[in-house]
Amino acid sequence: MERILVTGGLGFIGSNFVRHILGSTKTFEIINVDYVGPSSNPANLDSLRGDLHYSFVKGSISNPRLCQKVVGKADFIVNFAAETHVDRSIGAPNPFLESNVIGTFNLLEASRQTDIKKIIHVSTDEVYGSIDSGSFNEESPLNPSSPYSATKAAGDMMAKAWYATYRVPVVILRCTNNFGPYQHPEKFIPKAIIRALRGLPIPLYGGGQQVRDWIYVEDFCTAIQHSLDRGEPGEIYNVSAGNELTNREVAQSVLEKLGKPSSMIADTEDRPGHDFRYSLSSNKARRKLHWRPLKTMREALALTVDWYLANRKWWNSLASFKVLSPQPWKEKW
Repeated sequence: MERILVTGGLGFIGSNFVRHILGSTKTFEIINVDYVGPSSNPANLDSLRGDLHYSFVKGSISNPRLCQKVVGKADFIVNFAAETHVDRSIGAPNPFLESNVIGTFNLLEASRQTDIKKIIHVSTDEVYGSIDSGSFNEESPLNPSSPYSATKAAGDMMAKAWYATYRVPVVILRCTNNFGPYQHPEKFIPKAIIRALRGLPIPLYGGGQQVRDWIYVEDFCTAIQHSLDRGEPGEIYNVSAGNELTNREVAQSVLEKLGKPSSMIADTEDRPGHDFRYSLSSNKARRKLHWRPLKTMREALALTVDWYLANRKWWNSLASFKVLSPQPWKEKW
């Protein structure tokens, strides 16, 4: 039986992927490495207690010895481990360097000393920066605007270089904004849901006209699975669902599904370096990986709102005043 090393598997996308793989096939074992940081939550994988196909190792990929140890046991790697919250990166960039750059370096170095079959390096659309019209493709230049996106871009460049120089079999996936169950309350959609449920206004930076392309996390997990099967080492695949909406439109949809008035939306000061629009073409992923998203934005948002309504116990202790702050980049993290 082949083993997949999942890094950052207690986070939002990572934990959804672990459940997705173990729920869809019994041909893999999962080794999950996570340092249990601010966005990690052991409760995300409570359902896997006793599953013989799953094991957990507590530790950080910023530790090179740990990377060497766990990589040597794996056939495949899916690297989710990253600090991902833009606002946190503005207030405290150092953890982003440790995880997104040094951690990626350690994984690549450990991998080139093994016979690893494939590494899926999970990146982000934010490495391209903002685009006024049209969509970025895989050949578009990188133009990151925040400490978060800059460190992710650095990790991508190392992955490309380790393939070109050492033939480490890395596949890079750059995805648009994920949402769905188990997403930390600091992120926009769960934050909007929780603040609305608590009777608090939903803050929108600079009027909320920024445009994002949204994808349901289960659809991205399927894309990752397809990339394990069909992704070509050395290649980059953009993953998007074509759900381009302004932040104000998303907030209004959340309030509508909760039966709350749109007057709960409140404009607030824009954060520094805020990109206006992200847009990716996923033609290559759809053609080469034989992948397509299955959930519409309306369906996925309804499922997400219902999950947060049904799982208050999961998020209640996480949703502190600081996490739900209207201007989190001004907080001390």
